[in-house]
Amino acid sequence: MVTPPTAEPAAARPVFDPSDPKWASDPFPLYADLRQRAPIHRNDLGFWVVARHADCLAILRDRRASSDSLNVAVERMPEGFRTPITEDDPVAAAMLEMRPFLFRDPPDHTRLRGLVSKAFTPKVVEALRIRTQLVVDELLDAAMEAGQVDLLDAFAYPLPVRVICDLLGVPVEDQDRFKVWSGALARGLDPDFLLTAEVIEARGEAVLQFSQYFFELLAERRRVPGEDLLSRLVQAEDGGTVLSEGELLSTCILLLVAGHETTVNLISGGTLALLRHPDQWERFRTDPEVHRSGVEEMLRFVSPVQLTGRALTEDCEFGGVSFAAGDFAMLLLASGNHDPDQFEDPERFDVTRTPNNHLGFGFGIHHCLGAPLARMETQVALASLARRAPGLALAADDVTYKSNVVLRGMEALPVLMRG
Repeated sequence: MVTPPTAEPAAARPVFDPSDPKWASDPFPLYADLRQRAPIHRNDLGFWVVARHADCLAILRDRRASSDSLNVAVERMPEGFRTPITEDDPVAAAMLEMRPFLFRDPPDHTRLRGLVSKAFTPKVVEALRIRTQLVVDELLDAAMEAGQVDLLDAFAYPLPVRVICDLLGVPVEDQDRFKVWSGALARGLDPDFLLTAEVIEARGEAVLQFSQYFFELLAERRRVPGEDLLSRLVQAEDGGTVLSEGELLSTCILLLVAGHETTVNLISGGTLALLRHPDQWERFRTDPEVHRSGVEEMLRFVSPVQLTGRALTEDCEFGGVSFAAGDFAMLLLASGNHDPDQFEDPERFDVTRTPNNHLGFGFGIHHCLGAPLARMETQVALASLARRAPGLALAADDVTYKSNVVLRGMEALPVLMRG
């Protein structure tokens, strides 16, 4: 089963090669080329690449598209795609049990997600708005006094960390302990075949460190439960079945890391987009009515989550192309978010854009659980930043992006805090 024939020479066809650093530093022109000339193709590494909005959405909606990498036919994939799991390897078996629900299918996904979903309803998140505003004001007080700061380090990172720590019941003074671990896990979300042995080792070490940290914290919550999410997870049951220790640990790690990593990149990337489009900064700064639509546009334009993967569990067809059971498809969500077939003038950053059916939080049963929280935090953060620092300006001509392919974000964002 192959892509439709093309008269274009193989050497001239655009192919998604995630090892090319341009996919992290400046991917959007490359996405445009793919959508135009190879919107669905099987690349030289053996997996499918999907670049159009309609095709990404169709696969995300389809129950034959699995989030579990165990459904991938590894013989069709590059070496190192998935670490082999043997029956006599207890560490590998433990890691398999600790797969977070993000990488599981129903019924496990449904059960695990259901146990934590009530903590992220719009009503619960709205109740956190006051606390979020207090943290924002505290961080901006310090940044304004400093005059020039790295907005990532001074604002975009500590805000969502503080909020998710409050929600989970994690002592905020521990945030420096897991900053390195979290960064290692975020880098490790990229496919294994793109990672060095050192990065994979750092990811494994981060999982172990996080597991030990939460093991001790959860034991404390069993002894002295509180009103936080960790306490509720310890006590959670579903049809009489409690979470296993591995499921508890993986859920805690997922909530902490996912609860801030993408929001950091949304706040910083959204700020950069506003500053690079002065007319939109002025509109966002002076018109509170566009704060919500402005954040949706940042999710589309910046696309903090660039891509996701799905394994096909049955033979199926998308976009006129046949896929076989066991095939792996990499969905370029950020490309879909810049698809002119879905968005008028997609390279224009417009804080008033509506409708805005972006894929920034995915779609379907794996739609981002923390979407309401990320939206609220970014709205409060950037509305306050615009109010407190109307003369905000970049303090560098350019920014450098991390090498991450999945979670795209900057190394730093130096700014001048001008009132």
